[in-house]
Amino acid sequence: MKIGYFLNTYPVPSGTFIRREIEALEAEGETVSRFAVRRFAGELVDPRDIAESDKTVYLLEGNVADLMLSTLREILLNPAGVMRMLPAWITLVRNAGGEPIRHAAYAMQAASLRRKTRRAGIAHVHAHYGTNTAAVVMLARLMGGPRYSFTAHGPDEFVDAESRSYALKIRHSSFVVAISDYCKRVLSGIGGDEDSRRKIEVVRCGLRLEDFVPPPPIQPGNLTLVCVGRLCPQKGQVHIPAAVAALRGDFPQLRVILVGDGESRADVEAEIRRHGVERQVLLHGWASNEEVRRLIRDGRALLLPSYAEGLPIVLMESLALCRPVITTTIAGIPELVDATCGWLVQPGDHAQLVAAMRSALEATPADIDRMGRAGRARVMAMHDIRRLAGDLARLFAGGGNR
Repeated sequence: MKIGYFLNTYPVPSGTFIRREIEALEAEGETVSRFAVRRFAGELVDPRDIAESDKTVYLLEGNVADLMLSTLREILLNPAGVMRMLPAWITLVRNAGGEPIRHAAYAMQAASLRRKTRRAGIAHVHAHYGTNTAAVVMLARLMGGPRYSFTAHGPDEFVDAESRSYALKIRHSSFVVAISDYCKRVLSGIGGDEDSRRKIEVVRCGLRLEDFVPPPPIQPGNLTLVCVGRLCPQKGQVHIPAAVAALRGDFPQLRVILVGDGESRADVEAEIRRHGVERQVLLHGWASNEEVRRLIRDGRALLLPSYAEGLPIVLMESLALCRPVITTTIAGIPELVDATCGWLVQPGDHAQLVAAMRSALEATPADIDRMGRAGRARVMAMHDIRRLAGDLARLFAGGGNR
């Protein structure tokens, strides 16, 4: 079966889980074509991401003429499909409070995607996130394109779900993937009718566990914490310097390595200077997948004080490497992390964050090893990409509940 994946920006350093999902489907014998709206604007550092970019068809990469020609051909050669798509397009515009130009761009992308998937013989297109990508694959479907599904991660994308026409996108889909039980509960409330709720399937994100070989237990003097992720307000890295300043007197060897980059970099740097922790908090920048694994293995625990997440892949990666995690009680995180494998705090609570970091720094190597192994067992049970890819392949083949 030929499957298409449609993303907004692909590949991206923070989207390794999508690449793994595609690779796992191909290992199951599926043929997967990659489509994306645009390329990543920054520099890709992982060789496998660079290879993925060469496999991806981009709709907005010097292809304005193609978009216009595809739209004209749909209007002239597929008027029934265009008329079938039009009511949904009008609903998208109305629910968004206007913005017809932006939604006209979605319709043009849908026209191009429909024609490209038809030429490639693609039977099903899957999008990640229920935002613009889900809108485009829905419009393509209504014009006569392949059936579609999408993965919803939350929680940011659920904000003002009505303006994003979630109920409409679910109604026309073959099925919708929720990455956690929390995500399914939210989608069930958004979807409305019983038919839509039946379409929601929980398929968790996964890891290739053979890539995550547990390292030896940490050395007693290892006081390094690692934070991995895009530097952005949602991930709360701006709170780390103050917490480090509160602990450095008791733990002179404490180091926190921030792996990633993004729009909050200047704010994080300002907090580092304000608290005088330039020697303790280190900004690493983006890293390859292998380097991320090395940094996690070389640390004591992972630190991720997020405000808004679905279920961060890096938590799974750290636990798979037998390193416990310090993170927050949001969305689907408590489905994976509890006191057996980490420390959970309320987002933005400085005292709780300091206390959790202190507990991680005071834990013995044996404690860290015990918690890490408990976490790895959870990841093996819930997030094995091979099993999850099989679940996705069956959904693609059967069209979900439809």
